[in-house]
Order: sequence, then structure tokens, then C-alpha cells
Amino acid sequence: MSKVMCRDNAEHYLWSNDCQGWHLVRSDQLSVIEEEVPPGGAEVGHHHGVARQFFYLLAGEATLVVEGEPVILVAGQGYEVAPGVHHRFENRSCEPVRFLVISSPPAQGDRVEESDG
Repeated sequence: MSKVMCRDNAEHYLWSNDCQGWHLVRSDQLSVIEEEVPPGGAEVGHHHGVARQFFYLLAGEATLVVEGEPVILVAGQGYEVAPGVHHRFENRSCEPVRFLVISSPPAQGDRVEESDG
């Protein structure tokens, strides 16, 4: 049964150095997660075998490195990442970044970490 979701009633988790997320939708077909990344925070470069993702910024400025090329996003902008595309989310700014990451199917268990070198 559906219900109104927000950070207060969503499943919360921590990742990397002080990054956090809230599962707003978690089903076999769709994942919607709100995440917050502090200044200097980043994830390890990776790709997904099946999951297609859409990153949508709610607040702040972020860099999404896609196939080695930086894409700067600000609040109100988003970017789609197809399966198999190497990417890495980074906060190079001085303020926290809040964003939605929407994955279909869910990306959990479909992540292949790669060298960023």
C-alpha cells in the first residue's frame, strides 16, 4: 500500500564519508532515493549492468563525472545515466548537495566498481 513518503519516515542509511540516503521508493522495478553529500564527498567510480539512473539535484551544485567528463549540475537540473556508462557523483562545492537518484530497475546489487585512475 502506498503512503506519503519523506525523509522522516523513509529507511535511512549511511555511505562513504558522512554521505547519507533515504529510500523513498523501494520495489523490484523502481528505486527512488534522496541522498545528501557533504562538501568534498564523492562515490567510487562505477557502472551498472542493467539499471538506468536519473540524478536530479534538489539543492546545491554537484559534479557528475560521466565517462571521464565532468557534468556540472545545479538545483533543478538532472542527468540520465544509461546502463554500462561509467560514472561518479562528486560534491566539489563548499555546501552540502541534496539530490534524488531514480533507478529502474533498482541499482542495488547491480553495481560494478571501476578504477577512477
